[in-house]
Amino acid sequence: MKPVVLSRHARDRLAERGTTEQEVIQAIRDQPWIAVDEGRFEVTKWYPFGREHRGQFYAGKDVRPIFVDEADRVVVVTLYASFNQRVKP
Repeated sequence: MKPVVLSRHARDRLAERGTTEQEVIQAIRDQPWIAVDEGRFEVTKWYPFGREHRGQFYAGKDVRPIFVDEADRVVVVTLYASFNQRVKP
């Protein structure tokens, strides 16, 4: 299994996006990869959240890393998180 590493940009966005490195890695390992463009892939994984983010309470969040599959590693180039009221996907 290849290591998953975060680019500086992706690492800098973790707290801003309200997610963790472990959630990003788990999403890549657990979910089917979807080819998006220019050799990049994405996945989406729902996580329970159950607390406030930017002043509003959310039950869950979707974590969506964008990454490239290199010969010896997977590199996360950016990531997104969408907060929502869904309790279970």
